[in-house]
Amino acid sequence: MYRKEFYAFDNNRPIKTIIRNYRVEDFAALIRIQQESFPPPFPSELWWNEDQLYNHVTLFPEGAMCAEIDGELVGSITSLMVKLDADHLDHTWEEITDSGYIRNHDPAGDTLYIVDICVRPTYRKLGLGKALMQSMYEVVVHKGLQRLLGGGRMPGYYKKAGEMTADQYLAAVVKGELYDPVITFLLRCGRTPVRVVANYLEDRESCNYAALMEWKNPFFHNGK
Repeated sequence: MYRKEFYAFDNNRPIKTIIRNYRVEDFAALIRIQQESFPPPFPSELWWNEDQLYNHVTLFPEGAMCAEIDGELVGSITSLMVKLDADHLDHTWEEITDSGYIRNHDPAGDTLYIVDICVRPTYRKLGLGKALMQSMYEVVVHKGLQRLLGGGRMPGYYKKAGEMTADQYLAAVVKGELYDPVITFLLRCGRTPVRVVANYLEDRESCNYAALMEWKNPFFHNGK
């Protein structure tokens, strides 16, 4: 199981932080984090429920992590392992994550797929999202997987949808011409875009688009 202790920083003030695997006793706190992190217009039915969380900690506990400060949970990240055909990457969030229940987790998969990441709004200036993502990179290396992959929301796209396509929007964010709170964050985490996927998730701000973004395991070469 995974446990990492380090110092996050609020400006110049170090704050002792723990990233660890979440457990059954964390479920209520994890649901509260979802409610705070994804307020309306994000669909409330997409917040975690206890059945989903139970699957996370039983089917793939290595991919279920939380951030803790002073005994309080302040963020989480969840993943599963899948095997994807590089020539057929179109999918929805519901398809690839089994609607968040991850019953399709494949222990023989070559890709760690991010199901969800969230940090409570009052803790978002501490770099915890990046720290949680880094922990998942460490899982990729530890398990000898080829890459990490996931669909990133594009919540700024609705402001530009009348002027450009989703592909053009993503390209503008990558060039630094536009800022997107999710895509720019993922770029800062070391993720790189693979392609835009339509109808990925019911998400009015993203016009239902997402950007598939990956992180390649630098130790994975020629299938080894």
